[in-house]
Amino acid sequence: MNARDVITHTEQQLLEDLRKVRMRLRKTGSGAEPVTLGQRVADGVAATMGSWKFIIIQSAILVSWITLNLVAWIAHWDPYPFILLNLALSFQAAYAAPFIMMSQNRQQDIDRAQAKNDYQINIKAELEIELLHQKIDQIRETEIARLTEAVSDLTALLKAEQAKRAAS
Repeated sequence: MNARDVITHTEQQLLEDLRKVRMRLRKTGSGAEPVTLGQRVADGVAATMGSWKFIIIQSAILVSWITLNLVAWIAHWDPYPFILLNLALSFQAAYAAPFIMMSQNRQQDIDRAQAKNDYQINIKAELEIELLHQKIDQIRETEIARLTEAVSDLTALLKAEQAKRAAS
C-alpha cells in the first residue's frame, strides 16, 4: 500500500461527521429553513409575472386600453401618448423588480446550500470509495498470502513425495 491508500485521521473524522449530518437530515427532513410570508409573496409574484398567462393577460389589457382610447367608444380617459398607461406600467415595474430580486436572492441561497450539500456528498462518496479500495486491497493481500502459503505447502508435499520415490 502506498501513502495515498491510507485514509488520514482527519479524513476519517470528516467521513464520520458527514455520516452524522446525513443521518440527521434523513430524520428531520430536508433541513431547509421555514419560508416566511414575505418570501412566499416574493416567490408568488415572481412566478406569476414570469408566466405566459400573465404576459398574455397583460398584453390583452394593454391592447384593449390603447384601442379603447384611440377609437373613443368610451370617453378618452388616457388620450395619446397614454401618459396614465405609462404611469401604471412604471408603477408595476417599480414594485415588481424588488419582488423578483428577493425571489432570485432566495433561489440563489437555496442553490448555494444545495451546492454545498452536493460537495459534502461528493467528499463522502470519495472517502467511502477510498475505504472500499482499502478493504479490497486488504482482502487481496490476505488471499495472496493464503495462496502463497498453499503453494509453499504443496511444493513441500511434492518435494517430500519426490524424496520418497527417489529413496525407494
